[in-house]
Amino acid sequence: MAKPPSRPTATPAASSKPTAKADAGPSVIAENRRARFDYFIEERYEAGLALEGWEVKSLRAGKAQITEAHVYLRGGEVFMVGAHIAPLKTTSTHVVADPTRSRKLLLNRREIVHLIGLVERKGYTIVPLELYWQRGKAKVRIGLAKGKKAHDKRATEKDRDWARDKARLMRGR
Repeated sequence: MAKPPSRPTATPAASSKPTAKADAGPSVIAENRRARFDYFIEERYEAGLALEGWEVKSLRAGKAQITEAHVYLRGGEVFMVGAHIAPLKTTSTHVVADPTRSRKLLLNRREIVHLIGLVERKGYTIVPLELYWQRGKAKVRIGLAKGKKAHDKRATEKDRDWARDKARLMRGR
């Protein structure tokens, strides 16, 4: 007995639409908006974070803020100080959770040498800009920055106010 010819099966439309997970870019955990107001950001770098287990769980719950954080270089390594990652209530009892401990940033050696040269010789500073997830790993975007003077901050505020007023006028038409 011959086998009946098989019917062609319809392929699902998965190829036409990307999934939400593949479409989504890095999801932001915390942002340092104050840094953009206080500094001119000249270069940006992406760095990994050396974290403990309870810190990763807290980041997944969104319990972090980097407004008061800053980055410093010591001994050829890069550290972020002042970032506050609040421990969850379910943190294990044998771990002493320090929410503001200094955390090591993981950068390429070439990038570290470049940063050391600019910070020590040219008077730049390094500020954390945002904390986010990328492919399941916690990353921090840091910026090489120069401080703004008071008149620069006033100009930034004036530009922002004008952009807001302009948008309001355009909507009114």
